[in-house]
Amino acid sequence: MKPLRFPSGLYGVTPEWDDTDRLMQAVRKAADGGMRSLQLRRKNVPDAVRAEQAHALAPLCRELGIVFLINDDWRLALDVGADGAHVGREDESLARIRAEVGPDLILGGSSYDDLARARELLDAGADYIAFGAMFPSTVKPDTVRAPLSVLTEARRLVEERDAPRPAVVAIGGITPDNALLVAQAGADSIAVITGLFEAPSIRAAAAACSAPYSANPNRKP
Repeated sequence: MKPLRFPSGLYGVTPEWDDTDRLMQAVRKAADGGMRSLQLRRKNVPDAVRAEQAHALAPLCRELGIVFLINDDWRLALDVGADGAHVGREDESLARIRAEVGPDLILGGSSYDDLARARELLDAGADYIAFGAMFPSTVKPDTVRAPLSVLTEARRLVEERDAPRPAVVAIGGITPDNALLVAQAGADSIAVITGLFEAPSIRAAAAACSAPYSANPNRKP
């Protein structure tokens, strides 16, 4: 099977916590449970707060062997030495960012339920394409819902690409209870916020979300 350009398994996305020490402790617990990558996602804070947390998390993720991305802000990702950035529909185009940063920065993009947008992101050099919300989401309750079938179709798209191929990421309402469904539908990686960081045991939730990928992380659906 083709190797991936983005880690398979659990992709943690930070909650809206201002307590950086609490966040770093939670990231350690998630890594202990098998989390492979982390995205700093702070939508409603001043730039200085986001930057402070980015500067704290970047060296922690290097220590833990976790791939670290920053939502919306590729310049901050470069500044703190993060591995990559995530791009939404309202951000700069992924093609423009790729032309600016070159091939080394990992870039992922939101595709929602839109395979045409996914193709555009892939053509622009995306390392992963993300779909969702797969299930009702407490973080974005009004966001578009994506059917599980879109993951299977997206998996066919990326399998056509050269190795190492881009990954398919699922997000939105994913928990330890439904992670297997998403993995079986074709997601290489599952992005989890509440189901991970608000769980009674972060370590146990991470282990449960990682379990579908532990035997064969690059398997086909």
